[in-house]
Amino acid sequence: MKHAFVTADVFTDRIFGGNPLAVFPDATGIDPAFMQTIADEFNLSETVFVLPPEDAANTARVRIFTPAAEVPFAGHPTLGTAHVLAATGAVPLAGDETRIVLEEGVGPVPVTIRARAGKPVFCELSAAQMPEFGPAPPPAAEIARVLSLDPGDLAIEMPPRAVSCGVPFLFVPVLDRAVLARARIDLAAWRASLGDFWAPSVYVFALDPELPDSTLRARMFAPAMGVDEDPATGSAAAALAGFLGAQPLASEGTLRWIVEQGFEMGRPSILAVEAERSGGAITAIRVGGGTVIVSTGEMDIPD
Repeated sequence: MKHAFVTADVFTDRIFGGNPLAVFPDATGIDPAFMQTIADEFNLSETVFVLPPEDAANTARVRIFTPAAEVPFAGHPTLGTAHVLAATGAVPLAGDETRIVLEEGVGPVPVTIRARAGKPVFCELSAAQMPEFGPAPPPAAEIARVLSLDPGDLAIEMPPRAVSCGVPFLFVPVLDRAVLARARIDLAAWRASLGDFWAPSVYVFALDPELPDSTLRARMFAPAMGVDEDPATGSAAAALAGFLGAQPLASEGTLRWIVEQGFEMGRPSILAVEAERSGGAITAIRVGGGTVIVSTGEMDIPD
């Protein structure tokens, strides 16, 4: 049976930038047993299957798959799916802002769709789960070895830390953008040090971005998910707010960061991150960005 799909680039305002995504806007007739195989066939960071909501008050239920595994939450699939549903008319736009709720493995995820001239231009999610801090990571020397770096390349004023807003990441600040560009995953070292760690995906960043409006430059490596490197990672950006918001000098109130990611891959992506910090704790996190539809098509999937 033929099922329609849409591909889109997320966290960008131009085609062939950002993070590619495949979305099946109506996956009700797709056998769940094929979903992982379909995601592997697309071989994009994620593929999304949109299903009727379990709670009629919500907009839809979504299942998100990397080429290797289903994940309970991911940022660019959430935002890209919201954009696709709005752009195709599956979700009617209610003026300049439309609010929807997508059911994911972490729970209901609110998304605000901003429109201009009747078309979606920017989507912003509110994280369903506040930051959870994991166990202490391996020693810095081991982490540096995993990234093919020297221990002195890491930024000692912000030690690596594992944080999750539904998907755990190990955050590793490095000295500068030049160090970031040199990072490469040593798979043997990764298996030995992080393969069984609470947060096996590694998010490396530097506080000297390329663009004047950006706050930091990042790269994300997720071998356990079948993703060698991800051009833009919304779930990590949400957890990044937890990492940065927990730093000793973090201020109270609304915190904002603009993240560059994917530049080393030739897929420049811009992620807008906000957090609310009160009494030393993060109480809300928002991640947003633009999306561009790239293609539409049909896949003939066995019944």
